[in-house]
Amino acid sequence: MSEKELGQKWDHCLADSAIKFGTGLGLGIVFSVVFFKRRTWPIVFGTGLGLGMAYSNCQNDLRSHYVLHIIYVPQQLICCNVC
Repeated sequence: MSEKELGQKWDHCLADSAIKFGTGLGLGIVFSVVFFKRRTWPIVFGTGLGLGMAYSNCQNDLRSHYVLHIIYVPQQLICCNVC
């Protein structure tokens, strides 16, 4: 993996993390104010979910270089003999 590809993956990870963190925080605040009488746990829960999803996505993106992608080909297309 070249340095340019790695830099692009890190940029994508940081942008994705910021979006998911902000969305989780925003939804946590909305749910805290509207449904849970201004408790703090929905804010922490939403933020944690956002960061967890961002971490998982970054982990998959950075490991994708080592993943072998297999394309499924139906058996009928492989068979050369008339059945």
